[in-house]
Amino acid sequence: MRASLWCRRLAALAAGAAVLHAAAQAGPALHHPGGMATLPDGTLLLAADAGDGHGTELWAVDARDGSRRLVRDIRPGPLGAHPSGLTLWRGQAYFAADDGQHGLELWRSDGTEAGTTRVADLRPGPEGSLPNGFVAFGDALYFSADDGRHGFELWRTQGTAETTSLVADIHPGAPGGLPRQLTVLGGALLFSASDAEGGTELWRSDGTAAGTRRVRDIRADGDANPEQLTRVGDTLFFTADDGRHGRELWRSDGTAAGTQLVRDIRPGRDSAQPRHLVQAGRWLWFAADDGRHGIELWRSDGSAEGTALVADIRPGPANALPSHLTALGEQVVFAAYDGVHGVEPWISDGTVAGTRLLADIHAGPGHSNAWAFTRLGERIVFAADDGRLGMEVWQTRGAPGDAQLLRDERAGAAGAFPRGFVAVDGRLAFVAEAADGATYLALDGVPARNCGSADSGTVGKAPGAAGCVASAPSSWATR
Repeated sequence: MRASLWCRRLAALAAGAAVLHAAAQAGPALHHPGGMATLPDGTLLLAADAGDGHGTELWAVDARDGSRRLVRDIRPGPLGAHPSGLTLWRGQAYFAADDGQHGLELWRSDGTEAGTTRVADLRPGPEGSLPNGFVAFGDALYFSADDGRHGFELWRTQGTAETTSLVADIHPGAPGGLPRQLTVLGGALLFSASDAEGGTELWRSDGTAAGTRRVRDIRADGDANPEQLTRVGDTLFFTADDGRHGRELWRSDGTAAGTQLVRDIRPGRDSAQPRHLVQAGRWLWFAADDGRHGIELWRSDGSAEGTALVADIRPGPANALPSHLTALGEQVVFAAYDGVHGVEPWISDGTVAGTRLLADIHAGPGHSNAWAFTRLGERIVFAADDGRLGMEVWQTRGAPGDAQLLRDERAGAAGAFPRGFVAVDGRLAFVAEAADGATYLALDGVPARNCGSADSGTVGKAPGAAGCVASAPSSWATR
């Protein structure tokens, strides 16, 4: 009997030691996390500050056990290199970083110290070229940078100094052509840029200087300012102001003739202000104001007759304000206000009948203020406030009434304000806020039915989510 009891106690001690060992292996807390990128082997790379005197540097996290390590101290000392714009290309992460001598320049990393190197010093000296807007196209990675002579222009790289070059000097002199919103469409890269003759218009490039040109001068007397470039199949949608119709929805196939106003949604010079453009199925979805229904949900197939109001969610001229539009298969999930339930998650299949409240998370007229919707596989993960637990992690697969509390990361009613969700090796990584407002990286398992944190004392249960499973204690988050 005593031997059996002793064995049980030993087993309990061993289990406790295993937990303590796992917690110790987790490593230092990672604060102020920046952009994240997942390497092919499942390693999560991110910019963060461990409070260890290195400042904000590049860190690697192993999702299997939560362990983390400093990849490289790019800028020794407390100031940090502040990596930004992490973009995965050909198995490595490309980003901008400042080593303290060359300014913000282009770097790459395979997740190892030896494999984390500066690609090129485009602007010699401490100012840096400030590379940004990385997009993979063809056999290269394209971006905008300022080499100190041409202003911000279009550049390309294949990962070495020798293959990093200026594509075209769109607008000679400072500040340059300011290429932005680089978007791949077929065999071309489309983007917004400025030159001396046409102002800010739609441009395209095939990766050569000769093949970089303005697509169309949409507004001859000024700047059309193309914004929200979004590809749907072989069509690029964007918003622009031609000086006659206000800011409306446009489309392009990359040619001047194929760049056209889709529809003057709000007739005349007033603007419909299309916003939150997203592709779901073969449609473009967006929010717009036609001057009669307020800001509501619309969709378009690229033709005038195929561009229509989906549903008047908040009847009359008042605004439903659809926002955070996110594709879920051929449907779209978004936040909206119908004037009755507060700002809550909605879903639409493109029909009036199929546009419905997904769940009244904050029951009654209160607002859950659902936001940060992120598609991860066949579900949407998002942040919402049910009125009890504060802004926490929720998920849905789009079924009627399907909205489940996935994790109560921060105990109490204040909430953790989670965002920046990334799936990594079967787990969920995200940015959360502590009580003092400082942000940290949280890493959690993602069971299908999860009610919150086992140590929060406020394990919640979403309506209809019977048999929920509590997540790991929040002390396992990488604080």
